[in-house]
Amino acid sequence: MSGQSLLVPGELSPTRSVPGNIRRPEYVGKPAPAPYTGPEVQTPETIEAMRVAGRIAARAMAEAAKLIAPGVTTDELDRVAHEYMCDHGAYPSTLGYRGFPKSLCTSVNEVICHGIPDSTVLRDGDIVNLDVTAYIGGVHGDNNATYLVGEVDEESRLLVERTRESLNRAIKAVRPGRQINVIGRVIESYAKRFGYGVVRDFTGHGINSAFHSGLIVPHYDSPHATTVIRPGMTFTIEPMLTLGTHEYDMWDDGWTVVTKDRKRTAQFEHTLVVTETGAEILTLP
Repeated sequence: MSGQSLLVPGELSPTRSVPGNIRRPEYVGKPAPAPYTGPEVQTPETIEAMRVAGRIAARAMAEAAKLIAPGVTTDELDRVAHEYMCDHGAYPSTLGYRGFPKSLCTSVNEVICHGIPDSTVLRDGDIVNLDVTAYIGGVHGDNNATYLVGEVDEESRLLVERTRESLNRAIKAVRPGRQINVIGRVIESYAKRFGYGVVRDFTGHGINSAFHSGLIVPHYDSPHATTVIRPGMTFTIEPMLTLGTHEYDMWDDGWTVVTKDRKRTAQFEHTLVVTETGAEILTLP
């Protein structure tokens, strides 16, 4: 594994502003979102709105990813994604969600998820996950991907490649009538081939007009994940695989989650809608 030194918190830049004409999610300015009480199966109108939100989120992530290189700060990636979403009439869903201060998550090396963009400078050999969610038309679209920074060691490169493949396999396993634990079963069985850990305490989730609807999508084979998949359901799959343990620590910021053994971790995510025969990815650029 790479001999990079461990990550430490950087300095936060001032909160970025969002034009006043852009609709905010209901949770902005509140300590927590209102509980979602609507259905998990969405109307065609909601699904179409989610295609728009998902496309913007995917393109914002792609724009930010163009800048990934040694010497670039994670805050600069936040700026690019923030400006792209605002320029396209979308609100960055993470900004102000339960107090999160930035417009995307940037999770470097041993950070499993929810890394806060700051003055941290990307180094040659790092890996970095960008997690971008856009809110427009009253709905959210959520996606993430892990990127290589410069020349990355083979162990890390394979972790990233295989984590992407675990998501692809999980998406193919989605079928109406199956229980949602089929998703975690496919991911965990694939990850075990390589001795990877599968993060258990952070999961995929239902998404629609709510950022997180309450539906849980585990990435391991959970006997409790017995919800039956139905056409029109919308949710994320976002496996987090590690080179070591699935256990974690959290930084004092209350957001940044790192592997307990500080080994590297990768993640990929799409927002999906269940069709009559499988799943359609809503977060394609």
